[in-house]
Amino acid sequence: MKFLTNTILFKRIAIIASLTIVSLILWNTYVFFQKFKVEERLKIEVLAEAQKELASNTNLNASVDLPLKVIESSKSIPMILVDENENILEVSNLDSIKSLDKNYVKEQLAIMKSENKPIEMSYKGKNKQYIYYRDSDLLNKLTYYPLALILILILFLSIIYLFYSSNKVSETNKLWTGMAKETAHQIGTPLSSLLGWIAILKMEKVDDTYITEIEKDVARLNTIANRFSKIGSTPELEENNIINITKTAFDYLESRSSKQITFTFNSIATDIKCNLNIELFGWVIENLIKNAIDAMLGIGQLNVTITDASKKVKITVSDTGKGMPKKLFKQIFKPGFTTKKRGWGLGLSLSKRIVEDYHKGKIYVKKSEIDKGTTFEILLDKI
Repeated sequence: MKFLTNTILFKRIAIIASLTIVSLILWNTYVFFQKFKVEERLKIEVLAEAQKELASNTNLNASVDLPLKVIESSKSIPMILVDENENILEVSNLDSIKSLDKNYVKEQLAIMKSENKPIEMSYKGKNKQYIYYRDSDLLNKLTYYPLALILILILFLSIIYLFYSSNKVSETNKLWTGMAKETAHQIGTPLSSLLGWIAILKMEKVDDTYITEIEKDVARLNTIANRFSKIGSTPELEENNIINITKTAFDYLESRSSKQITFTFNSIATDIKCNLNIELFGWVIENLIKNAIDAMLGIGQLNVTITDASKKVKITVSDTGKGMPKKLFKQIFKPGFTTKKRGWGLGLSLSKRIVEDYHKGKIYVKKSEIDKGTTFEILLDKI
């Protein structure tokens, strides 16, 4: 509960901090942009004064160095000089080649009119001229600055989120591993007791048929305990006949399932060797068969087929159950996902991990049709 509370608090702090940072970035950028825009207008006004001084200067001996220097220093801001009738008199700081095109110049003039008010130039109220200008390239680039910062912030927050999520997944995996190992440990105590009771029953000369069935169930409990004990650790793989292991799991569930389900096992080959962990791979086959039985609601046909395919071996488990839409083909392998009213949604997730992580194979839904059935397929390397 404390972990959950800390998690919620961390998320709220992260969201508030992110919104605050983004707001500050946008506000500071806006303020800076406006100041820069005002400075550019001041430059144009100074330029207009310099040009007016040059135009009104009739003294040949007077110094014009300062006005010329001002004009020379204003080459970063695109400008167009027009007369009272908006005839274009001069074009400055635009692309020299494109400026030869009158349409291009008119387009630029329209942009300048939309961005900034013109600056009037006149001498003693006569010969009015107007300077139109648009924002400099530097100022235009600044408009993308907050976007770049926001993207960097999003990237940073994404990294934090992924790091946090991976830690959460790791903690969850440790929890499940601990529960699995504890379950295996707890099962061990009654198992030992059951073995003792079996020995007593044999001494009492109870019917061997009953004892045999009890021994099978005890062996089954022992297998389950071994499976749970292996979760979270790297299992040992040994050379085994995959047909025998699959057939053993198949026979066990067939004998304990509804008689209204027709079980069929097909394999032309009798011996196909693979590197396997018997308990874990048997668990996969059982999970697939149990899912098939549940999908058929106890009535239908179940087929398990093993095919020798060059360097691979294929195991398919087919049923005539309710099927599933294609969009669920990958989701069903996610932990916690289930279409059943009862269930944890861990069987197929564990199966995928056992096949792909431990045995370096592949498991997937080969095909499925609503109300017609589903086929799972496992691919493993042969020895």
